[in-house]
Amino acid sequence: MAADSVLKVIFELDGVFIHPNADEGGTDQDLLLSGSLRVVDKDAEILVDYRPLEDSVDPSNMLCAGQDSSSVVEWAQSPREKSQSHQLLETQLSYETEWDMVNAVSFKKKPCINGEGSLSHSQGRSRRAFSVSINDIRSITVNDEGWTFLIIQLKEPSASLPALHFHQGGSREFLDSLRRFALLSESPDDETCLLVSTPNKALSQSFENLLDDNSYGLVHKFRRDPYVATLGGFSKVTNYLFDALRGTEEQQQRPPEEVADLLGEVIPGLEINQQEEPGFEVITRIDLGVRPQVSRGEPLTADDWSKHHDAEGRLQGIEELRNKIFKGGLCHATRKEAWKFLLGYFPWSSTLEDRKSLQRAKTDEYFRMKLQWKSVSEEQERRNSRLRDYRSLIEKDVNRTDRTNRFYEGLNNPSLTLLHDILMTYCMYDFDLGYVQGMSDLLSPILFVMENEVDAFWCFVSFMDQMHQNFEEQMQGMKTQLIQLSTLLRLLDLAFWNYLESQESGYLYFCFRWLLIRFKRELNFQDVLRLWEVMWTGLPCQNFHLLVCCAILDSEKQKIMEENYGFNEILKHINELSMKLDIEEILQKAEGIFLQIRSCKDLPRSVSTILSLSTECYGSSTTDPGSAATLRPAQRQGICSNGLCRENTPQNGCRAEFTS
Repeated sequence: MAADSVLKVIFELDGVFIHPNADEGGTDQDLLLSGSLRVVDKDAEILVDYRPLEDSVDPSNMLCAGQDSSSVVEWAQSPREKSQSHQLLETQLSYETEWDMVNAVSFKKKPCINGEGSLSHSQGRSRRAFSVSINDIRSITVNDEGWTFLIIQLKEPSASLPALHFHQGGSREFLDSLRRFALLSESPDDETCLLVSTPNKALSQSFENLLDDNSYGLVHKFRRDPYVATLGGFSKVTNYLFDALRGTEEQQQRPPEEVADLLGEVIPGLEINQQEEPGFEVITRIDLGVRPQVSRGEPLTADDWSKHHDAEGRLQGIEELRNKIFKGGLCHATRKEAWKFLLGYFPWSSTLEDRKSLQRAKTDEYFRMKLQWKSVSEEQERRNSRLRDYRSLIEKDVNRTDRTNRFYEGLNNPSLTLLHDILMTYCMYDFDLGYVQGMSDLLSPILFVMENEVDAFWCFVSFMDQMHQNFEEQMQGMKTQLIQLSTLLRLLDLAFWNYLESQESGYLYFCFRWLLIRFKRELNFQDVLRLWEVMWTGLPCQNFHLLVCCAILDSEKQKIMEENYGFNEILKHINELSMKLDIEEILQKAEGIFLQIRSCKDLPRSVSTILSLSTECYGSSTTDPGSAATLRPAQRQGICSNGLCRENTPQNGCRAEFTS
């Protein structure tokens, strides 16, 4: 390896075997060669690397349980070891069809005899070690013979690799690690064969720069162990998308409608089946009447905010307060305190002393969690791949988050350290989710406003309670929102929705980034602050952000239809709206759309459910990814923001109704 090469281990598994004589047609079918399998990132190239160990194993000393038993492999053991391991076998259950390894076993080594058909140590290692680029892999065949073994087929026909036998399990984790960098899709001709496709170099570069470059519509990429979704299709040059999805040169070029289908495939978990999705309803043309004209108000000032406090610091007139914030937002001097209420960090009914006590307790809790990752030694972290990868991704994202903002610009900026530390501590707070690319975008405005590490963390926790499902592996939150947005658009403008459908754009994937990080990359920084605080009021309805999407599309539909934009042009046009949107105009139109829908007497049930128009407390719908019903149980306490009503009491401000 060159001295200046950068090597990062993505996945590593010992105890992966090859059967040398079986692969080479030898007579000794029982010889096994154990080795270490790794997936590594070497100078930005992903490699699959296998290195045999020096000792081969004789399976004549190995007892394999039947496929229908507890799925355990037992190696040669002493009588005492065997007795202990049999007790363990009785309680161990298999979680997959692969063979699990009993921890108490010991290997019996088979001596290597040169010249008798067995391998010498030095020759065996050099002959059977391999390292191949993921770009050179054509397919991986998954076979099961009581254990799983994989056959890797390279694109070069003359090259062949030995089959990899996972007697001790781990094949799923290996394949999951590859899915971080390539699309593994089932072959239409063989369900055991996974076709491996990787994007071309130009498209890969656009993946890397999605969250950095707003001048073009770059493609989403999110990294999370063991799952990473490559979210395709926001084209830097739309030809890249087609090139990536058409496959290899020898394959026939796919028609646009099939490419649109594949766009769903490269977003794992987002394949939408209208017939299976709950709440899907066929909407015919409905006369919604004339859309009302509405006006926006002035931002709530610090004096106005202070007038709503009683002698004990308890907020009064919460309904009026939330309406004022919805209509005009907040002046910046008020945000630091008001956001804590809007996000649910401070209960609306709390006194000043209540809030001081809460902050003391939350400060202690925060630094206890921060100490957890701060006290992890380098040696410990080497054995904790998830924490290591979370840290690596956080460091990468922090260094490119809002660096043009004065709060984050320059080298050695302490704000960047706070951003990093809060995200690392959130991994301790929710280790199952950890860190997913895009979360730094949600934290950045909050830290900018709070200017305090602890307050910013707990406000971020509350915001993530609402956004959690956007970042989960199955992406159910994103899937639900895209379906809901499609339902609303069909109601508002069936002709426009039909046009999008005719262009294979009916699932509105081009709105994905809007929903994922709440327009953070579509608006300038100050407009993001305004939009978020308006949405956090929970007014005028549940899922108001979907009406914001509708308002933007309503403004763009004429150009899209008059110019007869197709699949590619729609993606490109929507993406190029970034930093060109007028937030006050959008909010004005979105509110008018809400009033127009609310006045409809024959509103489809699905629309009423999405916007929670049939409930007394706006925001109690169970269909939104951020609703209280879909939050984890520990997160349902004490927050009422963005329609998340967790205590339906008048003191908590949840029964405030919208007044236009």
